[in-house]
Amino acid sequence: MKNETLERIILNPKIMAGKPIVRGTRLTVEYILNLLGHGATIEELLTEYEGLTQEDIFACLIFASKSLQETSFLHFARSI
Repeated sequence: MKNETLERIILNPKIMAGKPIVRGTRLTVEYILNLLGHGATIEELLTEYEGLTQEDIFACLIFASKSLQETSFLHFARSI
């Protein structure tokens, strides 16, 4: 992976309350992932959001993956 990939994602406290966004847009990583998770295709996103590139979408996926690497999850069993 090239370092430029993650440079497509920026955090600026003055834009979208500091959430990670695609550089040059007001599209948050969370929003892009949500659209993909609900069945939107990359082609649909590229058509809908002028200026968004396939590389931007891949950067969102890589950013999310790297963010989860630092996260621990605990499983809590439900008591009945």
